Amino acid sequence: MRLSNRLWIAAAVLFISAASVAPTKAQINSNTGTVTLNATLSESLTVTVNSGSTVNFTLAPNTAANAGSTTTGINTAWVLKPGRTAIALWAYFGSATAALVHQTGGNTVDIPSAAVKIQVGGAGPFNALTAVSPFNAAASGLQIGSSIAITGANKNSSRVDTLAYQIDTTVVPQLPADTYVGTLNIQAQATP
Repeated sequence: MRLSNRLWIAAAVLFISAASVAPTKAQINSNTGTVTLNATLSESLTVTVNSGSTVNFTLAPNTAANAGSTTTGINTAWVLKPGRTAIALWAYFGSATAALVHQTGGNTVDIPSAAVKIQVGGAGPFNALTAVSPFNAAASGLQIGSSIAITGANKNSSRVDTLAYQIDTTVVPQLPADTYVGTLNIQAQATP
């Protein structure tokens, strides 16, 4: 009997063990959730005057080269879409006949844009602002340096230019003593 008791005990232990083990189940997967990601890099073209935002002149009558007190540092930066072919940087006044306007009552003489000259990069000639820019119809502009050809290698890039200034008072030989004030605009354009 001892053997049969042992068999019964062993059988009971096996039965309890089998009953307490969780039944094997197959793996189950959920549905697939999705997330849409949208990323936008906007096209941009900016001009920043880094230095020399105010330039003063001490004028002498009938003098071709009255130098400005400082140079201007300009940073042109861009991030462009495919299809853009060139960037041009322009300096221009709102008026060709009154680039710098007289401040004293009774004076009717202004300094025209043709009397204002810019040198780019510290070398080469000083050129008068007499071209029509893409930004206004007045013949009061000057393209700053050559156009930048846009390729796949420079769609996201920048350029730095340094401008020096002169005012040629021989353009207005009878310029009265006065203070003359004007605003030079610097603007870039990307073309398709």
